[in-house]
Amino acid sequence: MFGIDSTSAIVVIVLVMAVALTIVIVLAARAGARPSARLAWRTPGLMPPIPRDLQERVRELCAEGKKIHAIKALRDGTGLSLKEAKDVVDALDAGRSVPTPQPDGQPGDLASRVRELKAAGRAEQAVFLVRGETGMSQTEAETFVDAL
Repeated sequence: MFGIDSTSAIVVIVLVMAVALTIVIVLAARAGARPSARLAWRTPGLMPPIPRDLQERVRELCAEGKKIHAIKALRDGTGLSLKEAKDVVDALDAGRSVPTPQPDGQPGDLASRVRELKAAGRAEQAVFLVRGETGMSQTEAETFVDAL
């Protein structure tokens, strides 16, 4: 047809398909594609609420010196990225708090909880809450609370 035999044509077709598949995979990875869609509801940059039983399991694994297992359990339970899960595990291991689900099942955002505390005249507790959930310094947390 074009001066090549059928074996060469098959090899060229296979190579073209392999290159196309590689390009699709690389583009999907760069776009942040993940197989799990469990966190589609979540706002980028905000941690999802982590159930207390999962937090306790993570703390137990950390106490046993099994941080890698703790990170894996957290990722399996929440769908967090590796970096997010590591940060949460480090926070729990250090004794800091992380977001937990509200009793009605809906996660309360930090700003709403801070506003409630301020309205109740508990600004100091609001600052403590902000520091515990975000890792902000005292000054940063005070500025955040004052801004609300």
